[in-house]
Amino acid sequence: MLSEPEEQLFTRSRSVVSRVVAGETLIVPVRGRVGDLASIYSFNATGSLIWRLLDAPRSLADLIDAVEREFDVEQQQAQRDVTQFLNDMRSVGLVDLCPSLAMAETEITSINMTAAESPQAVLETAGSH
Repeated sequence: MLSEPEEQLFTRSRSVVSRVVAGETLIVPVRGRVGDLASIYSFNATGSLIWRLLDAPRSLADLIDAVEREFDVEQQQAQRDVTQFLNDMRSVGLVDLCPSLAMAETEITSINMTAAESPQAVLETAGSH
């Protein structure tokens, strides 16, 4: 079962390096342990805010609310800006989707139910360490 788009969580890709230089956020993708200097990205104030927030998984709604508050823009404008930024950053591999907490809880419950249904398998696994 796929999560609804509003339940999706976004985060920074782990294969990038970012720095704030002279008030400007610069992003360098890392490929094969080497910075790809031909693909340096620079963000405006809106992009920089979203990037800072993506240090932890965030929902689309959280990001839209933050942009709306920070820049005193209407929700529709904030939604357009955030959606465009996320689409652009996902297309170049700078932002990733995370599984939602609801999905993770469902998977854990499923694993626990499977283990509860088969105590013999749990004992065999525990004894194999």
